[in-house]
This record gives sequence, structure tokens and C-alpha cells, in this order.
Amino acid sequence: MALEGETLRPPPPGVGTPLNPSALALVLELDRLFRPARMRLLARRTERQAAFDAGELPDFRPDTAELRASDWQVAETPPLLLDRRVEITGPVDRKMIINALNSGAKVFMADFEDSLSPTWENVLSGHRNLCDAVTGTIAYTAPDGREYRLREKRAVLMVRPRGWHLPEKHLQVDGRPVSASIFDAALFCFHNARALAARGEGPFLYLPKLQSAEEAELWEDVLAALELRLGLSVGTIKVTVLIETLPAVFEMDEILYALRRRIVGLNCGRWDYIFSYIKTFRRHPERILPERGQVTMEVPFLRAYSELLIRTCHRRGVHAMGGMAAQIPIKGDPVANEAALAKVRADKLREVRAGHDGTWVAHPALVPVAQAVFDEHMPGPHQRHRLREDVLVSRDDLIRPAEGSITPAGFRNNVEVALRYLAAWLDGLGCVPIHHLMEDAATAEIARAQLWQWLHHGRSALDDGSPITPSLFRETLAEVSNALSAEPTWPGAERLAEAEALLAELIEAEELADFLTLPAYERLP
Repeated sequence: MALEGETLRPPPPGVGTPLNPSALALVLELDRLFRPARMRLLARRTERQAAFDAGELPDFRPDTAELRASDWQVAETPPLLLDRRVEITGPVDRKMIINALNSGAKVFMADFEDSLSPTWENVLSGHRNLCDAVTGTIAYTAPDGREYRLREKRAVLMVRPRGWHLPEKHLQVDGRPVSASIFDAALFCFHNARALAARGEGPFLYLPKLQSAEEAELWEDVLAALELRLGLSVGTIKVTVLIETLPAVFEMDEILYALRRRIVGLNCGRWDYIFSYIKTFRRHPERILPERGQVTMEVPFLRAYSELLIRTCHRRGVHAMGGMAAQIPIKGDPVANEAALAKVRADKLREVRAGHDGTWVAHPALVPVAQAVFDEHMPGPHQRHRLREDVLVSRDDLIRPAEGSITPAGFRNNVEVALRYLAAWLDGLGCVPIHHLMEDAATAEIARAQLWQWLHHGRSALDDGSPITPSLFRETLAEVSNALSAEPTWPGAERLAEAEALLAELIEAEELADFLTLPAYERLP
């Protein structure tokens, strides 16, 4: 049944009924109510980027200096979220949800954002799957006959809705697509919030891609409206915010304050943060980064970001969550597999020693690896008592460029990763294994943004002296595409030609597209 002003694409067969009239009415009401504020904030993003393009540098806000200097803390963290030492993330398909909840991790973040290709079927199936997970009835039978069921002991469920910039084109209100953020948050909470709240298990959300305190305030208003309409006490919905944009790192105190009734942590979304650094400084040749593999967490601007996040969180009484380990098991090569695990251990050791209260992994096999490191060095449920008052981070520390080079292999790898991921995404897969790493949209965003910047600004040559030119990009793209064509079984192979054309269009455009997923979304069913 269509509501006034609404155009709804019919749900695909087999996804159940997550879009009943009452759920649709809630999404419609909230989208209409908050659309003006959301559009103003997105316009403000464009204005700020224009200022950065003109030479302005991001900095701490003078109008909130008193708030940053004041002593205050956010609301108390629920007992269920005091120990978050290992969290696993992944898309909302049935098998992934079951395996993640059974993985032994403390938390599973079910992701509608960077690891989901938001086809209409994927989105609606994901919401149905989460409903079944909350009731405990979710099950899956693999093509080989293997059965998957939930165990008695399972991870705490968190859900990441899509970011403020993303539309949900399959549901339009008054001739315009609804906010994907509101769609995901409202639909999940409509079906599951009361049951989770009655058990003291949520609902718990991860909020992505924020760039300002005002964007956090919008989330606060949306979630308070949801609580009111669902009969929940204010603050029932708890959130963790990903600090994964460069502008947001200068407003962490302000974001915490805006969400002080419900926030329980900040997370170092480091891959998107690197992408945001590139995008923010896209017109600053002096701040061009070296190839992706050289931009590690030991680079000064990333270390400053991580340590400032820890200090800020612990001062305000919330968890400081570490970043993603994207490695996946390397079967058939125990030496290479152990080398990959050693990298994971070293990364998690760095995080726990710095003061992080937990970390992320992308594969169930990494849960015990990361947990062993945190168990050894963090015997309590967290280490918020470590205030890190020794950390003194300036604006310049947070924007200092990294030293390094661009090798031919690094250039080619960016082309390959961007092309592989984009083809898979267009084919409906948002979480893709590439070279023994579980890649999501953030990695592809880094790869294509670097290619664009290298081609358009500043970096004239690879370290072997080869100039970075449109012809070099085109030749490399053709070589990679031809090589992939000879391997037709990889994820997304059927969309290779379309992905190649789109990637060439994005890299050769005069302006860097804000997000790869926006033009790609237009091509999804």
C-alpha cells in the first residue's frame, strides 16, 4: 500500500516483509522531518571542501574552545558494552551474520555501509536477516548442504546504517529518494528496538562518515525522534561514531558532546580516514601521499590521529576503538599465512599499548589472534583509566604529509584493486577478497583517489622515472583488465567492462568525485 507522496519499488521475491505500511510510514515521516537539515549539512560539506580547495586548512573550532577545555563526561556505558576487545565486521548476508555472531568476538558490526553493495535485494534481505538474528531464528543452508545456526554464546549485535550522503533510490518521498541513513536506522529499530531494549541488548548503532558536530546533532535528533515514536526512553539507542574523515578529527569533543546521552565510543576508521585526507587535500600538491602500502599507522599524521582519539575518549568516559585488520587466511601456504598473522599481531600490539580499548577484524580466523594480544596486555574489560595526558597533538601534527614514493607496483596495485572492487560492487558484492585481504569500499576509495591526485596534481613520476600521465594510466588499466579477463571466475568478472569504463571516467575527470559509490549506485538495479 503506497503512502501519500511515496514511490516504492516493489521488493524482490523472497526478501520477506520488512517494509510493512507502519515501517514505511515511520521512514516517510522521519525523512520529511529531517530532510531540510540533512540537505543543509551536505551543502555545508561542499562549501567546506571548496574552502580547502582554495587553500584553507582544517583546524580546531574557535567557537567551541570552551567546550573542549571544560570537564564533562558522557552518559554511562551499559554493562554489555564494557568489554569490546575484539569486534568483527561484515555485510548483512545470512551466512556472514551467523558466522560473525558465532565467531567468539565480543561484538559483530553488521554493515549496510562500506561492505555492502546496496542493491534493493541486498538491503531488504539484510534487514530481514537482522530481524531473524534478533529473534534467534536465523539459519542458512549452504549449496553443499552444510547447515549454519546460532550458538548459545554469541557476539553483541551492532548495526552500521549508511552515511548521510547516501540516498535510498528505491523509496522516494515527494519525488526525491529518502536518506539511506534514516531508512536503515528506522527500519532496523522499528522491527528490533523494543525486543533488544527489553533484553538490555540495544539497539546499538555505528554511525559512519560524520564530518562535523552538527552532523552528530542531526543523528541525535533522528534517534531521539525514533525513541519517542517507538516508546523507548531517551538514550536507549546507544551509538559508536567512526572518526573516519579528516574534518571530524578536529571535532571529536564536539561530536561526543552532541551525542552525550547515548554515545559509548569512537572508532579509528583508518582506511576511510586516509581516503578523507586525500580528498580534503586534493588540490594541495605539497600534501600528496605516497603509495597506499607505505601509509601505515606509524606515519606521524595517523599516529597523532589515533593517540588524540584515545586521549579524547578516555577523558570523556567512552571507549577508543582501534582499526581494521583486513587479512584473511592464506590457505596452502603456511609461511605466507604466518607472516600475515604476524602483521596482525604487531598492529594489535601497537593499538593496545597505545591505549585502545578494542579493535576490529574482518575474518573469524583473526578473532583469537587479536584477542590473545588484548588479553595479554589488557586484563580488564577496557583501559579507559589510561588518560594519555602525555599526548599533545597540534593541528599541524594531524595534517603533516607522509614521506615515501610511488613504485610501478604500487601504481598498478591501485588500478587493480579499484577495478576489481568496482566490478564486484556493480555485481552486488561489497566485501571482496583481493590478494588475501578482505577489501571494502574504503580501500577502493583510497586507490582511485590516489590515482586521480597523482594524475592531476603534483606527482609527475614513479620512482623509476616513468612520468605519471593519462597514457600510463590507460595502458595500466588495459593491462590489468586484460589480465583479469583471462581469469573469469573472480567476483565481478561479468561487470569488468562496465567497471573499466567507469573507473577511467572517474580518474580522468577534472574534478575528484566525492564518493565512488555515488556514480556506481546509479548503475545498480
